[in-house]
Amino acid sequence: MTRARWHIEETPERLLLARRLPARFDVQAGTVLPRMSKRRLAHQVRQDMWRALQRLRGFSPVVSVADHPDGVEVIAGGQVSGPVPRTQAEAAIADVLADPANRARWTANARRRAAT
Repeated sequence: MTRARWHIEETPERLLLARRLPARFDVQAGTVLPRMSKRRLAHQVRQDMWRALQRLRGFSPVVSVADHPDGVEVIAGGQVSGPVPRTQAEAAIADVLADPANRARWTANARRRAAT
Protein backbone atom coordinates (compact mmCIF):
# COMPACT_ATOMS: atom_id res chain seq x y z
CA MET A 1 0.00 0.00 0.00
CA THR A 2 1.42 3.40 -0.93
CA ARG A 3 1.48 6.30 1.46
CA ALA A 4 -1.10 8.94 0.71
CA ARG A 5 0.09 12.39 -0.32
CA TRP A 6 -0.93 15.55 1.50
CA HIS A 7 -0.99 18.99 -0.04
CA ILE A 8 0.75 21.66 2.03
CA GLU A 9 0.41 25.34 1.23
CA GLU A 10 2.77 27.35 3.40
CA THR A 11 3.46 31.05 3.90
CA PRO A 12 5.36 32.62 6.80
CA GLU A 13 2.03 33.36 8.53
CA ARG A 14 -0.03 30.26 7.68
CA LEU A 15 0.14 26.56 6.85
CA LEU A 16 -2.72 24.68 5.18
CA LEU A 17 -2.72 20.88 5.13
CA ALA A 18 -5.30 19.16 2.91
CA ARG A 19 -5.94 15.87 1.17
CA ARG A 20 -7.54 17.56 -1.85
CA LEU A 21 -7.12 20.94 -3.51
CA PRO A 22 -8.79 23.32 -3.53
CA ALA A 23 -9.24 22.89 0.21
CA ARG A 24 -12.77 23.40 1.49
CA PHE A 25 -14.18 23.62 5.01
CA ASP A 26 -17.71 22.13 4.92
CA VAL A 27 -17.37 21.50 8.67
CA GLN A 28 -14.92 23.18 11.03
CA ALA A 29 -13.97 24.16 14.55
CA GLY A 30 -11.12 26.26 15.88
CA THR A 31 -8.87 26.92 18.84
CA VAL A 32 -5.76 28.87 19.83
CA LEU A 33 -2.62 27.12 21.10
CA PRO A 34 0.82 28.35 22.22
CA ARG A 35 3.36 29.07 19.47
CA MET A 36 4.91 25.87 18.06
CA SER A 37 5.81 24.13 14.78
CA LYS A 38 2.87 24.68 12.43
CA ARG A 39 3.68 21.71 10.22
CA ARG A 40 4.00 19.18 13.05
CA LEU A 41 0.90 20.53 14.80
CA ALA A 42 -1.16 20.36 11.60
CA HIS A 43 -0.26 16.70 11.04
CA GLN A 44 -1.06 15.75 14.64
CA VAL A 45 -4.41 17.55 14.61
CA ARG A 46 -5.26 15.90 11.28
CA GLN A 47 -4.49 12.45 12.68
CA ASP A 48 -6.62 12.90 15.78
CA MET A 49 -9.46 14.51 13.83
CA TRP A 50 -9.39 11.62 11.34
CA ARG A 51 -9.63 9.09 14.18
CA ALA A 52 -12.71 10.88 15.51
CA LEU A 53 -14.43 11.25 12.11
CA GLN A 54 -13.24 8.26 10.09
CA ARG A 55 -16.79 6.85 9.98
CA LEU A 56 -18.10 10.04 8.37
CA ARG A 57 -18.56 8.96 4.78
CA GLY A 58 -16.73 11.11 2.24
CA PHE A 59 -14.75 13.10 4.83
CA SER A 60 -11.48 14.67 3.66
CA PRO A 61 -9.52 16.46 6.44
CA VAL A 62 -8.21 20.03 6.18
CA VAL A 63 -6.17 21.82 8.88
CA SER A 64 -5.11 25.46 8.87
CA VAL A 65 -2.53 26.75 11.36
CA ALA A 66 -1.96 30.51 11.35
CA ASP A 67 -0.10 33.05 13.45
CA HIS A 68 -2.18 34.59 16.23
CA PRO A 69 -1.21 37.20 18.85
CA ASP A 70 -1.54 34.52 21.57
CA GLY A 71 0.26 31.74 19.66
CA VAL A 72 -1.22 29.87 16.70
CA GLU A 73 -4.82 29.59 15.60
CA VAL A 74 -5.91 26.14 14.46
CA ILE A 75 -8.93 25.69 12.19
CA ALA A 76 -9.66 21.99 11.74
CA GLY A 77 -12.35 20.43 9.63
CA GLY A 78 -12.68 19.45 6.06
CA GLN A 79 -14.63 18.61 3.00
CA VAL A 80 -17.53 16.16 3.08
CA SER A 81 -18.90 14.54 -0.06
CA GLY A 82 -22.60 13.99 0.47
CA PRO A 83 -25.00 14.78 3.28
CA VAL A 84 -23.41 15.48 6.64
CA PRO A 85 -24.74 15.89 10.18
CA ARG A 86 -22.97 19.26 10.39
CA THR A 87 -23.66 19.96 14.08
CA GLN A 88 -22.46 16.52 15.18
CA ALA A 89 -19.34 16.64 12.99
CA GLU A 90 -18.38 20.12 14.21
CA ALA A 91 -18.98 19.07 17.83
CA ALA A 92 -16.69 16.06 17.33
CA ILE A 93 -13.95 18.28 15.88
CA ALA A 94 -14.36 20.79 18.73
CA ASP A 95 -14.04 17.91 21.23
CA VAL A 96 -10.76 16.80 19.61
CA LEU A 97 -9.41 20.36 19.75
CA ALA A 98 -10.51 20.93 23.36
CA ASP A 99 -9.27 17.61 24.77
CA PRO A 100 -6.58 18.43 27.38
CA ALA A 101 -4.61 15.23 26.66
CA ASN A 102 -4.49 16.00 22.92
CA ARG A 103 -3.44 19.60 23.55
CA ALA A 104 -0.66 18.54 25.94
CA ARG A 105 0.63 15.91 23.48
CA TRP A 106 0.52 18.30 20.51
CA THR A 107 2.31 21.01 22.45
CA ALA A 108 5.04 18.71 23.78
CA ASN A 109 5.65 17.02 20.44
CA ALA A 110 5.52 20.12 18.21
CA ARG A 111 7.73 22.15 20.55
CA ARG A 112 10.25 19.30 20.89
CA ARG A 113 10.44 18.86 17.12
CA ALA A 114 10.79 22.61 16.59
CA ALA A 115 13.71 22.78 19.03
CA THR A 116 15.75 20.07 17.24
